[in-house]
Amino acid sequence: MNTMNTLKDKTILITGGTGSFGKNFIRFLLDQSEVKKIIVFSRDELKQSEMQREIQDVRLRFFLGDVRDLERLRRAFFEVDVVVHAAALKQVPTLEYNPFEAVKTNIMGTQNVIDAAIDLGVEKVVLISTDKAAQPINLYGSTKQCAEKLFVAGNSYAAGRTRFSCVRYGNVIGSRGSIIEMLLREKDAREVTVTDEGMTRFWLSLDESFKLVCFALEHMVGGEIFIPKDIPSMRMGDVFAALAPNAKKKIIGIRPGEKMHEVLLTEEEARRAVVLGKYFVVLPEYHHAVSMEKFEPYRAQGETLPDGFSFRSDTNTLQMSKEDLCAVAQK
Repeated sequence: MNTMNTLKDKTILITGGTGSFGKNFIRFLLDQSEVKKIIVFSRDELKQSEMQREIQDVRLRFFLGDVRDLERLRRAFFEVDVVVHAAALKQVPTLEYNPFEAVKTNIMGTQNVIDAAIDLGVEKVVLISTDKAAQPINLYGSTKQCAEKLFVAGNSYAAGRTRFSCVRYGNVIGSRGSIIEMLLREKDAREVTVTDEGMTRFWLSLDESFKLVCFALEHMVGGEIFIPKDIPSMRMGDVFAALAPNAKKKIIGIRPGEKMHEVLLTEEEARRAVVLGKYFVVLPEYHHAVSMEKFEPYRAQGETLPDGFSFRSDTNTLQMSKEDLCAVAQK
């Protein structure tokens, strides 16, 4: 089944659609698919007006609203076939200082998306999650882990009419506010601030994140977490050396809420995951939330993982070179 065919003549709504992922995913869908309509749902009227000027397409619509507002979501989801839930508060230090704001958007807002999708009969809903949701140590990661669990459990309330699944990935090269964007902007700076040169992170391109979401939309039966398997890691020292080779490095040490290394698939999750092509698919842990029979095709087609397996940025066998990083970052 071709993913683009599954989206043909469908109406798709993207929460947080003016963000880095949302805006670029919309461009991708408009270019690569025959969608009927794409609705941008977000709370920033300035970003919406800028996006309207940037992207001229009769299939694109804009809906001003906040995921904290259930009634607004219900209005927006009318006759929508697919929802991609990308809206979230993400800045780790800011959310530690304003914790309940993260709860209201990332947790309560996610539950609102689930309730509105069930009430309006949306066919498929995909949550955009993060590696920080795996073994979280900061509030942002904790709220995204909670959002994942809400999405998995949402299938039990939908009774098969609406399917909920998640995608989880690491740092996207080129996303707004990322360290890559900062280094490209300050590539001629005399000095750059580095937390710890030995820190490692997963890196993927925007195109790879789009393919992950499309793979999930094509295969999802509801309750899975889809994770990319063939993405590289890189030491932060090498990232700075590649993008700011002439700058002096000021080492400040790891910041509160940061990990030295990230995890995309935990050892506990790996016990109930299968490998399907380029992706790990984590199946639900709690059987009361969903009917487990529908996951039999995964078990029949996919490969199980060895005992003790986990997917970590520091032990990842696929490492990104400086040349590859520069090539992707400059696109």
